[in-house]
Amino acid sequence: MSDRPALTIIYDGECPFCSEYVKLLKLRDAVGKVELVNARDNHPSVESVRSAGVVLDHTMAMIQGGKIYFGAECLTRLALLSTGSDRFNRFNSFIFRHPTVSRAAYPLLRSGRALALRFLGRSKMGY
Repeated sequence: MSDRPALTIIYDGECPFCSEYVKLLKLRDAVGKVELVNARDNHPSVESVRSAGVVLDHTMAMIQGGKIYFGAECLTRLALLSTGSDRFNRFNSFIFRHPTVSRAAYPLLRSGRALALRFLGRSKMGY
């Protein structure tokens, strides 16, 4: 059994919505080891995603099988990996498994995150 995570999720640990979302996802049953990485930390996965041109101030990202997914595509992939083990995961899967819905909703979610960070007095990451 490998020590490497099957899935790495990079999110803004100072965003209350992002933090709760990744905590509520039940992915371990579906994919195995999941690594949650705060995008504000000095972590190799953060640098890898940033090097690929992903602006983490604007999005969350995931790494699976060496491939980087971010934004609406990340949201869709996470929904497809959800186990449906509880109400939140069933709802998440039902709504965001559709790429069109994810693409339409993601700008609203991103705006809500920006507003929450501003309201809480938390700074942008700057990358």
